[in-house]
Amino acid sequence: MNARTDPTLLTPISNRHLDALEEEAIFILREVAAAFERPTLLFSGGKDSLVLLKCAEKAFGAGRIPYPLLMIDTGHNFPEVTAFRDFRAKELGAKLIVRSVEDSMRRGTVRLARPDESRNAHQSVTLLEAIEEFRFDALIGGARRDEEKARAKERIFSHRDSFGQWQPKAQRPELWTLFNTRLAPGEHFRVFPISNWTELDVWQYIAREDIALPSLYYAHQRPVVERRGLLVPVTELTPPRPGEEVVTRTVRFRTVGDITCTCPVASDAADADDVVAETLTVDVSERGATRMDDKTSDASMEKRKKDGYF
Repeated sequence: MNARTDPTLLTPISNRHLDALEEEAIFILREVAAAFERPTLLFSGGKDSLVLLKCAEKAFGAGRIPYPLLMIDTGHNFPEVTAFRDFRAKELGAKLIVRSVEDSMRRGTVRLARPDESRNAHQSVTLLEAIEEFRFDALIGGARRDEEKARAKERIFSHRDSFGQWQPKAQRPELWTLFNTRLAPGEHFRVFPISNWTELDVWQYIAREDIALPSLYYAHQRPVVERRGLLVPVTELTPPRPGEEVVTRTVRFRTVGDITCTCPVASDAADADDVVAETLTVDVSERGATRMDDKTSDASMEKRKKDGYF
């Protein structure tokens, strides 16, 4: 008998570890509520933001989360995810604010180089416009340090200047869990309560807390094409290219974002316990394994974050 066939063998260690991570996240969520006047929680309906929302529910109680939820919609999101986003916000009695990249395009603040260009990076513009509209002084996000190198440089309380930009060499120290939340006019913070979690921690927590997720996170049949080592989903936005063969594969999504840049992975994992077991064997980060736009050097995450990205 092993931990895979008998989950109780993992319980004593896993729960202590997850308890500590949960307690830290709850502490940070309460710190934000105490230190800032107009915070918001970035909520996409993805697994990390759903874990964050669960921690917020534990911190304050259903119907009592003291800040609104904010979603920046590219207009190219998976409908299963946006539907789940709306359902979960309503279930918790939380205020949900949605701002769209398409609105920024109509205003002329976002201009695409070509019609089929990914809108993912352009979310920065819409996000900064929403910050100005609502005068948010803290934005709580579900980013984790293990996602990729630029996120690993972040502090938990990550300062942004009056232009919404991130200066990685000017981050403030966070010794002994003491956070410097001083702000000048026009500045704000991005706050990452699950920064110290890993993808495995997230899935263990989802399994332990029985957190419902959009169905895309689990194994399902989907037409795909193989492109540059990735399984590209075949949709109206991502049609096959000449010479590519469309095949139906059993896949799941490790992360869900803009349809035009998010790929699934081959998987038979049907529930959270299956995903935990599968995650123990992977050696490539979820972004590295599933994001088309992260494969190009001119679209580096560090540059995007300096420009105001999540």
